[in-house]
Amino acid sequence: MYQLLIDEPAFDAPALVMAPEGWIDAGLGGGAAVAALQESLGDTTVVATFDSDALLDHRARRPLARIVDGVYDDVLWPEIELRAGKDPAGQDVLVLNGPEPDHSWRAYADAVSELAQRLGVRILVGMGAFPAPVPHTRTPRLVATATTAELANRIGVVRRQLDVPAGIVVALQRRFAELEIPAIALWARVPHYAATMPYPEASCVLLDGLAKVAGVVVDKSNLEEAAALARERLDELAANNPQSQALVRQLEEQVDNEAEDGDGGAFDASGDQPWSNLPSADELAAEVERFLRDQGE
Repeated sequence: MYQLLIDEPAFDAPALVMAPEGWIDAGLGGGAAVAALQESLGDTTVVATFDSDALLDHRARRPLARIVDGVYDDVLWPEIELRAGKDPAGQDVLVLNGPEPDHSWRAYADAVSELAQRLGVRILVGMGAFPAPVPHTRTPRLVATATTAELANRIGVVRRQLDVPAGIVVALQRRFAELEIPAIALWARVPHYAATMPYPEASCVLLDGLAKVAGVVVDKSNLEEAAALARERLDELAANNPQSQALVRQLEEQVDNEAEDGDGGAFDASGDQPWSNLPSADELAAEVERFLRDQGE
């Protein structure tokens, strides 16, 4: 399932971080957060690779063929690999890169957890983002699922039983729980009308969550600049459209009430919020795209 490329590497209680490609990641929140993390790690080393032929459906995730003057020069295969580096404070950090597996989830979870034990991993942190009825004028809030209630409540949870489609991070969390290795998934809530465009503010709050639960600190300055620009664009969109103004005001009221009524970051996910009269996500996404085209982006 995997090949360890470095013979018994010695790490000092590393954090293992991941944002698998192909699962829910509104506004590229998790992907951009992991990219910023890897940039902060500097030169990283590949510690282990996984058997992509056994894990991926190449018809769903086709490799790229490089053609030079009519001749196939190379094939770029999708890869799943574990890389290692040190954060600016000198802490060991492992990053699990690559797509979410299409097959053999149990075997993959067993392999990753075996590696985690072997390398002395102290915590697994998954990061992602999902579309939600929240406004861009408020800082995104995080919600978490974890191997223990204490760990999840450090970030905030949904106070309700939910049955939702599972991602690979869920399978990993279950296996890590059996091994008594803490594991947590951090999810940023992205305005549903901005979910199809990059939303760097989600990445910023995810990195804040990473620092809170794992002590891994990442330079967010570039993301913060991009987040300010994205907010300016959305402010302009709202200012030029009465429907958007009404939408933002409704969402602001809802989120502000939620913050007042919440307990320690928790929120209720019941379906009785007054959102039924709001435009659909597809309508709002199309509106945002039209706006950006008008700006020459």
